[in-house]
Amino acid sequence: MWRIALIGAAIGAALAPIPAGAVERLYSAALYPALQRAVTAFSNLLPFALFDALLMSAAASWAWLLVRDVTRGHGGWARIVARTVARTVTAGAALYLAFLATWGLNYRRVPLADKLEFDAGSISAAAARELATTAVAEVNRLHRSADRAVGAGVDPSLAAAFSLAQAELGVSPAARPARPKRSILDLYFKRAAVDGMTDPYFLETLVVSDLLPFERSFVVAHEWSHLAGFADEGEANFVGWLTCLRGSPAAQYSAWLFLYREAIGAVRIDDRRAVADELTPGPREDLRAIAQRIQQHISPALSAVGWQVYDRYLRANRVEAGTASYAEVVRLVLGTRFSPSWVPAMRRAPVRR
Repeated sequence: MWRIALIGAAIGAALAPIPAGAVERLYSAALYPALQRAVTAFSNLLPFALFDALLMSAAASWAWLLVRDVTRGHGGWARIVARTVARTVTAGAALYLAFLATWGLNYRRVPLADKLEFDAGSISAAAARELATTAVAEVNRLHRSADRAVGAGVDPSLAAAFSLAQAELGVSPAARPARPKRSILDLYFKRAAVDGMTDPYFLETLVVSDLLPFERSFVVAHEWSHLAGFADEGEANFVGWLTCLRGSPAAQYSAWLFLYREAIGAVRIDDRRAVADELTPGPREDLRAIAQRIQQHISPALSAVGWQVYDRYLRANRVEAGTASYAEVVRLVLGTRFSPSWVPAMRRAPVRR
């Protein structure tokens, strides 16, 4: 009976039409910040990823129970299969409910665009070209001054920048930065062209081991943005970009190099070459190095399957754009009104849903 109740609760939680405003007030702005600060403080104490321990223990438990059922042989294969399926579905339901409680409900909060002074009418092909041109100018300016040596732990300057970006967006209390860690999924990350991941259970930041120094600041800031409750990929890109702009020259360079790669895709095809030709040799070589890093390990088939699965995961969590939400950062940057130094203007009264 308890299994049926647990599975029913998971289905109900998945389908429940909870208003975004209620999620924002009761969870994202109240319960979640305290939970995140406590859980991440604990996971930061450990040099290994707790998410890896969860994966390994879950796999070992599932295998041990299957072997136990097979060796006992009670009820024949049909009974063994039924038990295994029931056990798997029950565990999945429990993990889903835990996912919602520890982080996943952030997918249902009020969209960031509704909190910003955002004007969709500002988005145009001409504006996209202007943004790409600005990114080119910034990477050209910052390339020589950007320090290429990036440490493995929490960068204090990036952590301070993260706190400042959150304050500007009205996030209080600020999320706690996580210690970037390597995962046993590292080989999968490389083969699937995944740069990082936020552990939704222990609220950790996991990054692929072969990130180049000028990529690392933005990737870490992006994952920290997830920890701040910005579950949508486009929003995390936007907050990660804002974070890096408030950091060291290396972080600023990382942010603008990322945004150039996003913005150039939004520029009309016949204008892209002219914009790209303005890049100086340094940034051009760094972009080539990023492409080579990805191509060195990627499995096109595995990457395609992985991103298809992730697209379904996002849509199941009510992200209608799926993996296309990554590119939403360009829309957010173009539509948001900024004061000097790229400080976003916030609505006095966010749109309620």
